[in-house]
Amino acid sequence: MVRIRLRKVGQRRQINYRIIAADKESPRDGKFLEILGFYNPRTEPFTLKVKEDRVYDWMSKGAQPSESVMKLFQSVGLMDRYARYKSGESLEVLLAESAAYFESRKVNPSTTAASKK
Repeated sequence: MVRIRLRKVGQRRQINYRIIAADKESPRDGKFLEILGFYNPRTEPFTLKVKEDRVYDWMSKGAQPSESVMKLFQSVGLMDRYARYKSGESLEVLLAESAAYFESRKVNPSTTAASKK
């Protein structure tokens, strides 16, 4: 079974994550099938870049997002767009809507200090 999950990258206390498609049994930082996106929780608000067309493809093939990835996808509306994709809406329309959403989102590129909690 394929899972869509997070993979840690970056240095200690400066962690970023890649969103990947990987086999369920592979370790967190082990082998993976494809990189689907990037997540940085240290910016305000968090940075999320996702290849939505590839996510839709993997999910239509039966891949299951992990709990944390599911929360991220729901926070940016990806799961709602996926439901519309499954019901027959055009992929181009959904990708254009997604691009407009991510452009309108104001993300401060500076990260929060590691000492803040």
